[in-house]
Amino acid sequence: MTEHSADDAGPAASRHPGTVAEVFLVFLRLGLTSFGGPVAHLAYFRDAFVTHRQWLSEKAYADLVGLCQFLPGPASSQVGMALGLQRAGYPGMIAAWFAFTMPSVALLVVFALGVQHAGDLTEAGWIDGFKAAAVAVVAHAVLSMAKTLTPDAPRASIAAAAMVLVLLVPHPFIQVAAILIAGITGFLWLRGPDAGPRPADAFTVRVSRRSAWTAATLFAALLAGLPVLAATTGAGWTAMIDSFYRAGALVFGGGHVVLPLLQAETVPAMVDPEVFLAGYGAAQAVPGPLFTFAGFLGASSMGEPTGVLGAVIAVLAIFLPAALLVIAALPFWERLRGNVSAQKALAGVNAGVVGILAAALYTPVFTAGVLEVGIEALVLAVLAFVALNSWRAPAWAVVLAAGLLGWALL
Repeated sequence: MTEHSADDAGPAASRHPGTVAEVFLVFLRLGLTSFGGPVAHLAYFRDAFVTHRQWLSEKAYADLVGLCQFLPGPASSQVGMALGLQRAGYPGMIAAWFAFTMPSVALLVVFALGVQHAGDLTEAGWIDGFKAAAVAVVAHAVLSMAKTLTPDAPRASIAAAAMVLVLLVPHPFIQVAAILIAGITGFLWLRGPDAGPRPADAFTVRVSRRSAWTAATLFAALLAGLPVLAATTGAGWTAMIDSFYRAGALVFGGGHVVLPLLQAETVPAMVDPEVFLAGYGAAQAVPGPLFTFAGFLGASSMGEPTGVLGAVIAVLAIFLPAALLVIAALPFWERLRGNVSAQKALAGVNAGVVGILAAALYTPVFTAGVLEVGIEALVLAVLAFVALNSWRAPAWAVVLAAGLLGWALL
C-alpha cells in the first residue's frame, strides 16, 4: 500500500518519517495512561505529538481533530489512526490503533471473565486521581490551542459561540452542528488565505484517491450487507459483527454517545442489563477509548461466540468503520483544504474545535473529575495543571503521579 496520487502534497506525503515500532511504543504508553475519556485523549495526543515530539503543528492537529469530529465513530481513535498512518503508513495506522486500544480491551475482557472481586472500581481513589489529572490535561490543551487558533476577536468569538452552543444544547449531534456552523462562519467572516493553515502547516498523509474510494465503498457495502448476511445465516458471529459494526458506523461524537446504541443492540439479546451496567462501570476505570466496552460485551455474550473470541470479533467490528472512514476522507480533505475559501472555513472549524474542547472541559471532564469528587480533587487538578503548564512535565508522568496521590489521599 505505497501508492499515491497527484493529490498528495508536501514533504510529509512523499515519505513516512517514522517506523512502526516507534508508533507502537508511543501509542502503547498512551493506551496505558490515557484516562478521562475522548476529550482528554485528544489533549494527551496533543501533548505527545505536537508539544513533545513535534510530529505536526498545532494548526495541523486542530485540522485533523476537526475532520475526525465530522466523521462517525470514536474521534480520538480516528485521530490516532491518522497519526499512525502519516508516520508509518498503513502498518503504522494498525500499530497506533492496536497499541492504544488493546490495554483497555485486555482489562475489560479479564473483568468479563470473572474478576468480580475487584468491586466497583469507579469509586477507587486512584481513579479519582486520574480524573483530576484529566481536568488538568484538558485545561492545558485548551489554553495552548486557544493561543494559536483563536488569536483574534473573530476566531475567539467563534470558539465562544461553539462552547455556548454545546453546553446549552446537550444533543449527540450538536458537536457536528457546532463545527459545521463554525466552518460556515469562518468562510463568511474571516480574512483570506492567512486565516487558515499554510500548506506547510497542513496535515498531509499518503492516501490515494483510489484507496479512499475503495474504503468508502467497503464501508457502505458492509453497512448495507451485514444485516442481510446476519438474517440469512442466522449465525451468532454474523449477528455480532452486524450489531457492533452498525454501532461503530452510525454514532457521532464517540465516547458515551455509543452506549445507547450498544444497549439497544445487546440487551437483553446478548447480555443481561445488570451485566451491561457492571461492564460500563468497569469501562470508566480503564484507560483508552470507551469503544473498547465492546470487548467486554463480546466476552460476556450469553450465546456464541463468547469469551476471548467474542471480544475480538466485537472490537474489530466496532472499530472497522472508523478506520475505513479515515482512509476514505483524508485525501479529499487535503484537496479541499488547498482552496482559499476552504482555508477560511477551516480556520473557523479550528476555532470551533477549541470551543468544543472548552465545553467538554466543564462537562463531563470537570464535573466528573472535580465536582463529583470534592475539594481534594480540585487541589490535585490545580497541582497537575501547574506541573504541566509551568514545569513542562509530560502528561503521562502527571497522570501516574495523580493516580498515586489519589490512591493515598482520596
